[in-house]
Amino acid sequence: MSKKIAVLITDEFEDSEFTSPAAEFRQAGHEVITIEKEAGKTVKGKKGEASITIDKAIDDVRPDEFDALLLPGGHSPDYLRGDSRFVDFTRDFVNSGKPVFAICHGPQLLISADVIRGRKLTAVKPIIIDVKNAGAEFYDQEVVVDKDQLVTSRTPDDLPAFNREALRLLGA
Repeated sequence: MSKKIAVLITDEFEDSEFTSPAAEFRQAGHEVITIEKEAGKTVKGKKGEASITIDKAIDDVRPDEFDALLLPGGHSPDYLRGDSRFVDFTRDFVNSGKPVFAICHGPQLLISADVIRGRKLTAVKPIIIDVKNAGAEFYDQEVVVDKDQLVTSRTPDDLPAFNREALRLLGA
């Protein structure tokens, strides 16, 4: 069954951390919806390899409209967590119990949403201390799946494992 996957994203996202999962999700028949402050805006990856047109504005969506949430890394999550609308969306989504996929710096939104205390996850090295300070159990491995809801990975090198576990939770 096709699922709707929300992607919170803005400029300077890690190119492959969006393009790789999005391609895998679409290939499996799922719909990928990009969300930023403004629909129709074009955002660019930090390496300049990808640019995407935003599908929906954050003010026009609710977590209950989606089946899963993707949080790509790069600088994007750090920029978005300064806006309470993205933090609230993330918090509400995690609290709904639906699947959440966060890679690299993606967990920064989870940290700001205060939803990782007692959870198991991984992330890129520069934010390990933030993950631990937020009360999570950190594991330095390619993919960590917590409570069959939260899938996290460290870097683009981990994308094959990240995509595999995300697709498993989507039932694809």
